[in-house]
Amino acid sequence: MATLAAAAPVRRETEWSVAVAGAALVVFLTAAPFVLYPVFVMKALCFALFACAFNLLIGYVGLVSFGHALYFGWASYLAAYSAKVWGLPPELAVLCGTATGLVLGLIAGVVAIRRQGIYFAMITLALAQMMYLVALRAPMTGGEDGIQGVPRGWLFGAFDLNNETTMYAFVAVVVLAAFFLIYRIINSPFGEVLKAIRENEQRAISLGYKTDDYKLVAFVLSATLAGLAGSLKALVFQLASLTDVHWTMSGEVVLMTLVGGLGTIFGPIVGAFLIVALENYLAPFGQWVLVIQGAVFVICVLSFRRGIVGELAARLRVRL
Repeated sequence: MATLAAAAPVRRETEWSVAVAGAALVVFLTAAPFVLYPVFVMKALCFALFACAFNLLIGYVGLVSFGHALYFGWASYLAAYSAKVWGLPPELAVLCGTATGLVLGLIAGVVAIRRQGIYFAMITLALAQMMYLVALRAPMTGGEDGIQGVPRGWLFGAFDLNNETTMYAFVAVVVLAAFFLIYRIINSPFGEVLKAIRENEQRAISLGYKTDDYKLVAFVLSATLAGLAGSLKALVFQLASLTDVHWTMSGEVVLMTLVGGLGTIFGPIVGAFLIVALENYLAPFGQWVLVIQGAVFVICVLSFRRGIVGELAARLRVRL
């Protein structure tokens, strides 16, 4: 009884801290377009969702994927292609891109999920590089030119997404909804099984859980949400390019997640905003931006082993 009584205040404190952090995020996103360049914030939001999708896999299942650019980039291509060539409205174009991430995630997951450790990571990287070469040669992707001039269109036939404020509101609402979905997944019975698999897969198997099935579902969910992020990015920049499917994009999302805080709820968001801000405001330094990013990563690994949010949560003794 004493243990249960002690656990209840801890749980309430955790829920309270997450609610406060969530409210602060909503307030920030509401005020951001009046203080910052809206396109910059939209880009950061797309990458924040991408990082959260990746964190769902690595932080809560313990699976390291080096090929998440596959789902992000190809979803971007299909969303752009369906909007420009097929003439689909933006909501259907985003759904088309998201479905692309789901299908590719299912195919890659079936192939890779039965492998462990470095073998799993290398299979995901190999599949991503194969699809990068397809993107380079396929006529529909535009090769090195990509798909340019993607129309944003009218959302539900009523809201003109060519207006920056309307586009920002659309991206913010979709991304916040996706964040809430990820939070519910993490804190559901399904999420608890994923954490058990991460901590001790053999024990989870001994308890009767079909761990490969759980890992496959988590992989597909992560790929689908990464596809959603890529679809939104294609509409924001009205462009889908090879950069989105290159292996460096997979490395960048790893960097965002580790810097922000692996296995935390808000860590990938903070990491994404930090890395995107570095790229944006240090652009005049050219290739030195990569050196600065590397230095930030080294400092975080040495000084903040749990990432920025992970260290903050540990000191405040809450879960963020």
